[in-house]
Amino acid sequence: MNSFASHTELQLDWLRAFVAVVDAGSLSAAAPWVHRSQSAVSMQLKKLEDAVGRPVLLRGPRQLELTPTGQELLGYARQMLQLHADTWSALRGPQLKGKLRLGIPDDYAAAYLTPVLRSFANQYLGVEIELICEQTTALIPKIAQNSIDLAIISQHQPKRGTHLFAEPLVWVAAAQSAAWQRSPLPVALYEQGCIARMHALAALKAQRIAYRVAYHSPSLAGQLAAVESGLAIAAITRCSAPPHMQILQEKHGLPTLEAVNVALIRSKNSKGDAVVDAMHEQVLRTLRV
Repeated sequence: MNSFASHTELQLDWLRAFVAVVDAGSLSAAAPWVHRSQSAVSMQLKKLEDAVGRPVLLRGPRQLELTPTGQELLGYARQMLQLHADTWSALRGPQLKGKLRLGIPDDYAAAYLTPVLRSFANQYLGVEIELICEQTTALIPKIAQNSIDLAIISQHQPKRGTHLFAEPLVWVAAAQSAAWQRSPLPVALYEQGCIARMHALAALKAQRIAYRVAYHSPSLAGQLAAVESGLAIAAITRCSAPPHMQILQEKHGLPTLEAVNVALIRSKNSKGDAVVDAMHEQVLRTLRV
């Protein structure tokens, strides 16, 4: 590789952001992979390019393209990140083997689970992971019954689990829908006991907005299907809002929604299990703010 313009050391976080953007195809898509905001990812790329002395990505209106320097850097970046993962694995001692049951709601899985699984799998090839994608209201009883080992959940109680981050809730509507203009307001909601449902109804009642429950479903797919019909709006996590949907704000007459705290919990029977300990640490290292 040609010599860099400066002697600044390449930081792993910069390289991780660079590889994530290349693999995800955009800054916005890469941000959840490295659990950073889009602006933070952009800043990491700028620092990388300042250190290299040349652009590594050309940012077009619809896509990103690697420059010749970026093409050359990408292979080295992947090697450095893999070496870092291999080194970490070697220092942890013998390769772990076993089975792990991990629960997570659908809306968090798509946005946040990929970097956790990628890092974990690189270190522990001998671990089989069973994923249970259900809502928090179903995962908490499973943890209590020891039928799953770990779960990433919406934190209903402040002391339940280890806090990871706060996830914004947003109102969404179909792209060309004017459902938000109707009165009473037609809303699609999650099941009883879901914190997103509680926040949505509390916000509507606080603003004295008349509403009717048009649909309710325990799944994200059900919520999105109801919204896509154009007959209702829904309150969902920002990370799960499809890019083609409208994000409704105060200018649409909708109240701001309280963010949801996301936490990691584990079953009592999993205490002392080396495989569960390793995944617990991986989730905290990757997702905790």
